[in-house]
Amino acid sequence: MSVPSAIQLLLLGVLTTLMGAACGGADSNLDSLSQPTAPSAAGSEDCCIVQHAVGETEVCGQPQRIVVLGPYVLEPLLALGIQPVAYADHFEFHRGDYNNPGQQIPYLGRLITQPLVNVGTSLNPSLEAILGVQPDLILALDSNTEQYDTLSDIAPTLVLNWDEPEQNLRAIAQAVNRSEQAEQTLRKTEQQIAAARETFAPLVETHPQMLMLLSPELSTIYLGNQTGLCSSLVEALGFELVSFPESSSAAVDALQGVISLETLPQLNEADSIILLGTNASQIQPLDTMDEFGEHQLSNLRPAWETNAIAQSLDASKAGRVYFIPYYLCRGLPGPIGTELYLEELKQQLLPSD
Repeated sequence: MSVPSAIQLLLLGVLTTLMGAACGGADSNLDSLSQPTAPSAAGSEDCCIVQHAVGETEVCGQPQRIVVLGPYVLEPLLALGIQPVAYADHFEFHRGDYNNPGQQIPYLGRLITQPLVNVGTSLNPSLEAILGVQPDLILALDSNTEQYDTLSDIAPTLVLNWDEPEQNLRAIAQAVNRSEQAEQTLRKTEQQIAAARETFAPLVETHPQMLMLLSPELSTIYLGNQTGLCSSLVEALGFELVSFPESSSAAVDALQGVISLETLPQLNEADSIILLGTNASQIQPLDTMDEFGEHQLSNLRPAWETNAIAQSLDASKAGRVYFIPYYLCRGLPGPIGTELYLEELKQQLLPSD
């Protein structure tokens, strides 16, 4: 799609102001994220220019047939209460169209109210399948940058950086005329985090030191202090993330990525440990999403529970080791993922009534 000239942009801005209904204008409010609605019919061909990772895209009217390439962009769309018509997941969890999304798409499927066309994977989408659904908007990731020109020939395309959830929400909201709702959603998320911080305050006061580790099966371990929402939300709740002393050789290894199992006793100051599990090496089409979380932890949990070094740590002895699927907080960095992750942390870390 060619970028409009300065004169065209000026005229477009004047027209948008006069019409008062262009992208990002007034929108409808939703009661909750769990009650998505389909977009209303377009009342005009008002257009707006949406900034995104690789430039600017003109979006006209109210998009009705949206193709989504990946959970990172499906989440903000659903948070705005809008249903896509086609989807490409990050992994090939399911073959064939999504005729039962709640059992075929991890975590987000329960918010989808209609069957979706399967257009491949987010890294390798099927252009033929995308053409077949005749989209009027495509939401892609920065991993699709090389395909941007081709996708743009099919429909207006936004390329979004997966680690910028607030910007993604605002860009998508502008394209679908729900900017006001996006700001309400962001405020609601801030309120949820603030309330959770108060809820966790007694635990933080007595056990403030948190060690976060990422591992598929304990043979390879990463320090989880820079894992997007996974670590940032834990810090927002008031916990202090444990790391190696800067002068230690283990700290250098941690900066490079992998750390050694034998160095874990150097982190024994941790009051609690969160283990982020991923089983991506064994991803295969699944019949149901009910056991998806446990599938992600299926190798890590038994390895930790039978390892002598892991069990020698004070947090293990105290029963304060928690297993959380990495996909939950890393794959869903926006408002829906934040709410789900908060609930998971509450269920695991806080004592039951």
